[in-house]
Amino acid sequence: MKTIIVPTDFSPIATNAMNFAADMAVNINASLMLLHIYQIPVSMTDVPVVMASADELRKSSETKLQEIKNSLTHITSGKIKVYTEARLGDVSDELEDVCKHIQPFAVIMGTRGASGIERVLFGSTTLTAIRHLKWPVIVVPPGKEYGTGIKKIGFACDFDKVVESTPIQFIKNMVKEFGAELHVLNVDYKGKHFKPETPEESMLLNELLADLNPNYHFIEHADIEDGINEFAEKNNIDLLITIPKKHKLLDSLFKQSSTKQLVTRSHVPVMCVHE
Repeated sequence: MKTIIVPTDFSPIATNAMNFAADMAVNINASLMLLHIYQIPVSMTDVPVVMASADELRKSSETKLQEIKNSLTHITSGKIKVYTEARLGDVSDELEDVCKHIQPFAVIMGTRGASGIERVLFGSTTLTAIRHLKWPVIVVPPGKEYGTGIKKIGFACDFDKVVESTPIQFIKNMVKEFGAELHVLNVDYKGKHFKPETPEESMLLNELLADLNPNYHFIEHADIEDGINEFAEKNNIDLLITIPKKHKLLDSLFKQSSTKQLVTRSHVPVMCVHE
């Protein structure tokens, strides 16, 4: 059975992502795992002092997870199986370990915005997951609801080495899983990214995705991320698939000077999947 993993810190942003994941789980007949990874807080004085015991933190985490599980079971009328797990340790290591055992359909997380401490907190969890997990990570914007489901899937593509870099089978599985339309999005500005091999690469991609009958959109915009976001919002794209190392996501997503980036600014859920 498919399983969706939802890491949570019990914040409103995480709760919104959890609700999105629960609705998706009902839609595609998947189970849900709620995962809380905690660390022992230490007061940084002259002599470090442990603020709470591991046992206290574990009990508190398990109590909160059980409350959420009960609420979800009630809201979904028991249509999905909900599992919970609380772990002590490093968020990245523990999340990766859980994924290795569960082999999830996806990991669904919330965004925390793009400024101040929220940027730092978001970067330390979601960016790490995007960078290191080989499983798809769906990033849900604040306040975004699953609504009527995933009807339109966008795939941001630069037509560069499409055979080697495009997760064709994964995209096909996603489109078929949701019964969605596929829209391939390419952003350029005055031919800046056009290469002699671009026409051939676009034809190769079309052949690889032919059975999905994708719609192609060539967007003229000076900024790739803004161009994708604007198109996605205007055309009601429900889920945007992107390859993180394309579109500068891993290099500049959380730099202080970067204010216009795909994941942090998008009002559309973004699915990050590696080549």
